Amino acid sequence: MVVSDDYVAMGHANGENMKTIILAGGVGTRLAEETEVRPKPMVEIGHRPILWHILKIYAHYGFNDFLIALGYKGEHIKRYMADYASLSANLTVDLGTGTVEQHESGREPEDWRVELIDTGRHTETGGRLLRLVDYLDDGTFMMTFGDGVSDVDIGALVAFHRSHGKLATLTAVRPPARFGHVELDGDVVSDFSEKPQAGEGWINGGFFILERGVLDYIDGEERHFQREPLERLARDGQLMAFRHTSFWQCMDTLRDKILLEQLWESGEAPWKVWA
Repeated sequence: MVVSDDYVAMGHANGENMKTIILAGGVGTRLAEETEVRPKPMVEIGHRPILWHILKIYAHYGFNDFLIALGYKGEHIKRYMADYASLSANLTVDLGTGTVEQHESGREPEDWRVELIDTGRHTETGGRLLRLVDYLDDGTFMMTFGDGVSDVDIGALVAFHRSHGKLATLTAVRPPARFGHVELDGDVVSDFSEKPQAGEGWINGGFFILERGVLDYIDGEERHFQREPLERLARDGQLMAFRHTSFWQCMDTLRDKILLEQLWESGEAPWKVWA
């Protein structure tokens, strides 16, 4: 995917670097094979947590100020982020004095600021947002889920949101088909494509741009943000859709994890927009 330099730099345009919320507190019961021992955002694709992949997508576009809503087994995410800088660098450990000296690793360090906030183990997604109010600025912020990756152009998404002046923008995607698509001419297969994106219908793919006024639509911590608040925003004409027709995939099941792992190992992972 070709991305314009203007979009890559957009996160710092006019001094803007809005916060990105990542909802990372769910239990992930449909991926129990992995989530019995770790939260879903820490399930690895290519030896890196899917959370790392999501952070890399946003940082590629210049958005590197993150607010992660923790819940189920959130200590795993805290430990990972606390250790990230030292584990990515070369170290000298003096066992006599107990000092640790960090050296350059030859790799460019990640320019990320990550706030890790415990929003409760059983809190619903709307409630998690409400519990982050004190950490948000007054203006626009972004939000996504901690289990989905895409090659969505974040810069173009932000520009679209700025253009319409409404409270909320979601990224609308085509749901990935679970089975190969077959077109028939009589009994002859005239066309076959293995697991294409569905040709009809749109679903909520996350990757939201939101104004602070959206929080007024969440009337309790027991609310799922994806239900009543979004429904009310739509009824009020305050919810817009940024149509994304390229790659999007959530990691909802073990089957999804295997698919993402295969794409990464192939060296052609569509969501790897960074160099």
